[in-house]
Amino acid sequence: MGRPRKSKNSDLPPRMLRRTRTLKSGKLWVGYYYLGRKEDGSPREIPLGTDLGEALQEWARLARATPQKKIRYMSELFDRYEREIIPTKAPRTQADNRSELKHLRKAFGNAPIHSVTPQAVAQYRDARTAKTRANREIALLSHVFTLAREWGYHDGANPCSGVRRNKERPRTFYAGNDVWSAVHALACQELRDAMEMAYLTGQRPADALKVSLGDLTPDYLLIDQGKTEKKLRIRLHEDGQPTGLGLFIEGLLERRKLAGITSSTLITNSRGLRLSYRMLNNRWDEARSAAVANALEAGDKPLAERIKGLVFSDIRPKAASEIDDLGDASKLLGHTKEAITKKVYRRVGEVVKPTR
Repeated sequence: MGRPRKSKNSDLPPRMLRRTRTLKSGKLWVGYYYLGRKEDGSPREIPLGTDLGEALQEWARLARATPQKKIRYMSELFDRYEREIIPTKAPRTQADNRSELKHLRKAFGNAPIHSVTPQAVAQYRDARTAKTRANREIALLSHVFTLAREWGYHDGANPCSGVRRNKERPRTFYAGNDVWSAVHALACQELRDAMEMAYLTGQRPADALKVSLGDLTPDYLLIDQGKTEKKLRIRLHEDGQPTGLGLFIEGLLERRKLAGITSSTLITNSRGLRLSYRMLNNRWDEARSAAVANALEAGDKPLAERIKGLVFSDIRPKAASEIDDLGDASKLLGHTKEAITKKVYRRVGEVVKPTR
């Protein structure tokens, strides 16, 4: 269907209006206007004068100078972000971002970019039942809008700025030795190796799994953290003696030699196949389920419940909690501020003396 015909001003060109009013003198005043747009998209009437001939000339000039504004939608912006930005991030972050984008697309994908307001973002926050995930999704949406300005999709304020986030409480689960030992005892060898590597280095699962022969020097294990790109040198020897990490790696290398494993990656299965994150999770679930069953069979339901709550990523805070010096713990984890280590990763109280 074509554009409906104007019921008024039908004798004038498109977007040209005629205004009339009776003056006090009784004369009829006639003025002409061009219906344009403000920067925010709202209507704006531009005066063209009272002479029809001159008004038509000015109308023609404005009509030629005013480009038709293309309406761009959030789905287009999300597509470009997913195509150009997400692949530059760490593998785990890429997976998280794609999951977050799925939720954002459902809520905002069909909306024009300029229509997303702080109120809309706040409504999205309140509607999401996963409150922590909602915070991550809004953070991603904020970054999307930051790039939208650079790409010329949006020239307004970032609608995520100033929007209150949901309150988050750091995870407090502490993997005590009873829980650790219960899972460790029933783990296959490659899972035990992964657990030991993660605990002794205090690194994230992905960084613990990717350690290779090329990261070993006579005195240090070299760590290049995937998330923060922080570089660490973890001692394998101290005062001429091997550290706990040094002893573990010596034993691991000896076992690899006896098994004929030539893979450069240190954490492998018995055939020398690198242990992926998915393989790790499968083995972890099996060992944890077996440990829960053993605890229940022994009649220790509280232990079984604690084992159920244990996830592999709890090993990193376990390491941070069991190093006496907060500064040393913070350095091992690669934190720039000790406050982060203390608030999020130290999950046991300080050892103190009683009154007497």
